[in-house]
Amino acid sequence: MLKKVILPVVLFLLMFASNVFASGPVYFFYGTGCAHCALVDQYFEENNYYEKYQIEKFDIYTDPEASQFFMEKLSELGADINRLAVPTVIVGDKYLVGDKPIITNFLDLTGDDSEPATEDFMEEVDIPKFELTLPLVVGASLVDAINPCAFAVLIILVSTIIAKQNAKKALYSGLSFSVSVFISYLLMGLGLFKVIQITGGFSNQILKIVGVLAIVLGLFNLKDYLWYGKLFVMEVPFSWRPKLKEILKSVTNPVGAFMIGFIVSLFLLPCTSGPYVVILSLLASRTQVIQALSYLVLYNLIFVSPMILITVLVYRGMDPNKAEKVRVKRLKTLHLIAGLVLLVMGLLIVGGVV
Repeated sequence: MLKKVILPVVLFLLMFASNVFASGPVYFFYGTGCAHCALVDQYFEENNYYEKYQIEKFDIYTDPEASQFFMEKLSELGADINRLAVPTVIVGDKYLVGDKPIITNFLDLTGDDSEPATEDFMEEVDIPKFELTLPLVVGASLVDAINPCAFAVLIILVSTIIAKQNAKKALYSGLSFSVSVFISYLLMGLGLFKVIQITGGFSNQILKIVGVLAIVLGLFNLKDYLWYGKLFVMEVPFSWRPKLKEILKSVTNPVGAFMIGFIVSLFLLPCTSGPYVVILSLLASRTQVIQALSYLVLYNLIFVSPMILITVLVYRGMDPNKAEKVRVKRLKTLHLIAGLVLLVMGLLIVGGVV
């Protein structure tokens, strides 16, 4: 009688153990604050897969050792490191990337055919319909690039140097200034990106708040188009401008222009940080560091491209005063474009489209 009871129990335990360990450990690579990673984690929790399978979790955003282990595993698999992101699940010599592929194919990956894959899980949760796309990054960077206060700063710089020196020195100084702004904004972006990831602050709910912020900034720019100068302007504050001009007029060479670029970047933050913060928020919740870095480099290259263009045009003979007149004449139009783009971005985020 005892044998009849013990034998089925032993067989059951053996079958359970074979399901857990047949495929070996399951490596789940995720990032703190990543909405898609949280979705996979929720899927594992609801189906008790953490108890059923030997799942080991690695947070590559906050743990350098986990990030290094992730790179090593990818290298062993011969995977393209630059194209992979989190969430990623690795079992043996197979891997899945992305929330939907993991959720719909996880059981096949483990070799467990004891229960059907829960494909309908994806329909039961609130997830973004689209990933962050290149057009969204380009659109936001163009809004920053046409920002009128960035134009004003550069025009003051090159006109001052031309008055003191010559066009060639103005060319080198303008290019040096642009490179400095590029580096400072890239470093600030990477720093903020890392802070967001470490704190895990950008869930889908907080992204909605970022979307609302984009809408508010868009409306403020539209206010500047309709009633420029009323209450405030989405540019460098008027009270800062005398000091800013004083700093710029002290520059006499490319080395000075490069150093001043870092300081001036702080003056530009109030009127250029809006789109940047929105994009950084999306990047922190959708991508890992390698992919985010490529987006940020592209973003800031587009941001400084008008500065480089104006510098070259002035070198080729365009009067800086004429450039300033064009800037003033198109000021409201630039605010209109920026306002509309930010408004659309905000509505897409709040509506859960991105």
